[in-house]
Amino acid sequence: MGRRRQETLWIHRWSRWLIGAIALIGAAETAYLTVIKFMGDGAACPTEGCDRVLASAYATVFGLPLPLFGFLAYGAMAVLALGPLGIRSEGHKDRRQQLETTSWWLLFVVSLTMVVFSGYLMYVMAFEIQAVCVYCIGSALFTLTMLSLTLLGRRWKDMGQLLFIGLIVAIIALVGTLAVYAPITGGGSAPTTSAAGETGPPITTTSGAAEMALAQHLDDTGAKMYGAWWCSHCHDQKQLFGQTAAKEIPYVECDPEGVTPQTALCRSQDAVTGFPTWEINGKFYPGVQPLEALARLSGYSGPDDFQN
Repeated sequence: MGRRRQETLWIHRWSRWLIGAIALIGAAETAYLTVIKFMGDGAACPTEGCDRVLASAYATVFGLPLPLFGFLAYGAMAVLALGPLGIRSEGHKDRRQQLETTSWWLLFVVSLTMVVFSGYLMYVMAFEIQAVCVYCIGSALFTLTMLSLTLLGRRWKDMGQLLFIGLIVAIIALVGTLAVYAPITGGGSAPTTSAAGETGPPITTTSGAAEMALAQHLDDTGAKMYGAWWCSHCHDQKQLFGQTAAKEIPYVECDPEGVTPQTALCRSQDAVTGFPTWEINGKFYPGVQPLEALARLSGYSGPDDFQN
């Protein structure tokens, strides 16, 4: 009995420090993913699944990278966990006790919300995207650990109240998550599949004479655009050309599940570390390129009144 009490006291003493440490690690991870998402680069990952997940439609919420919201959530957890520790007990005992009580409830609400959201994303990763992202799995484990430490890190006086509030928070979090991703799961921007393979979301913009001429010029000069059907940045690049011209650009599909894939060619190019990557006149240019930049780099001299 004494040993059990000692273990309980230990977890009570160090739970906030552990939650804060995990939250800071999670914040660093999501900050890194946010930066590479904005830059359009590939993540350092042992498999291509990370880039596939991070480039999917699920990785963007309200037009912003999903990792950015993860960074904010982890930052909130770090502040809630470590903030009360900065207030000394001497002379401020009541204030610290009140702050600790309030912050414990907030830690519970935020961590439970993160667990529900991460659980849904794990389902999406496994059954919708069908790829393995070590960053996503790590983040899910972080959130689950923080919730466990929150539940075990103090003596909750009213377990009934805790369970009731937890149920309400979980329902709200799940409904909110489903609402956020409703446009995707409803088929609004979901990838399409043809008999030849995956083609990705449809191109919705129109092509002008300038876009058509530039696409033909790039093809004639031997330029290549390396990409993947699931890559949202590749879709953005094609949107700049428009529906008709996008079919004429010298596109190289790097995912084996795409249409007419050339996986061996993609892997033979050490400079292709993310999608899209343009190869023009023997030089490689990563990321989405404005049509004006492609015209300049390829020596294009045709009409330049691009409309997208």
